[in-house]
Amino acid sequence: MSQPAQKQDVPGVQSRMTPVPDCGEETYRGMGKLAGKAAVVTGADSGIGRAVAIAFAREGADVLISYLNEDEDAQEVARYVEEAGQKAVLVPGDLSDSAHCRSIIDRAVQEFGKVDVLVSNAAYQMAHESLDEVTEEEWEYTFKVNVGAMFHLVKAAIPHMKPGSSIIGSSSVNSDMPNPTLAPYAATKAAIANFSASLAQLLGEKGIRVNSVAPGPIWTPLIPATLPEEKVESFGDDVPLGRVGQPAELAPAYVLLASDDGSYMSGARIAVTGGRPIL
Repeated sequence: MSQPAQKQDVPGVQSRMTPVPDCGEETYRGMGKLAGKAAVVTGADSGIGRAVAIAFAREGADVLISYLNEDEDAQEVARYVEEAGQKAVLVPGDLSDSAHCRSIIDRAVQEFGKVDVLVSNAAYQMAHESLDEVTEEEWEYTFKVNVGAMFHLVKAAIPHMKPGSSIIGSSSVNSDMPNPTLAPYAATKAAIANFSASLAQLLGEKGIRVNSVAPGPIWTPLIPATLPEEKVESFGDDVPLGRVGQPAELAPAYVLLASDDGSYMSGARIAVTGGRPIL
């Protein structure tokens, strides 16, 4: 078993997890690949977003940390960003609100004067054994947070992005191999992969690259906050590598797509799934 059974309230707090996820706090070493860049990362308080924010800062980027209400976790990420010598901007709020999405980009432009990298990563999910358990409100909220936010963020950011800028969507292995108990979430992750591919073609003439990352089972607060305890205990055991992934293992993929190392990568989807294939 990968980790002990545990349960949290949504959205979950990283520091209360057992074990605490590895987001590269002690291990990620930057090489200046994002020097001088300004990045916006949603869901950056914990999990994958936290690992990406830390990696981006250590690669030389200033980072806007978008999060819901997990102030303690977010402030800790800001400290890591500042310890790397970069500017950290904290913006709490609900991404289901389109006006808030636009305000995130406005704040980034106000603080940084530009947006070089946009990572649309924040997500909502909840496990249900029957579609009868999924309310209309939950269905709509899941799409607003996971897909609608990406639309509003991208649309607001494009006027402030120059050639060489990068947009990265967080998709999922569930986009191709949907877990039936995560039906709304899985549908949104397929939409993100598709939307990213469309954007890559729409924005190519502007020199803006768009890609997505498809994580497999990654140990983040979303897991104990949204899955039954018994499923948390076995989470990640069924992939070929036989274990759950850590957020730190995702960060290098995002750095590649954000940096000039990925200058000819657009319309791609990188699988970081522990061996589970995506189509």
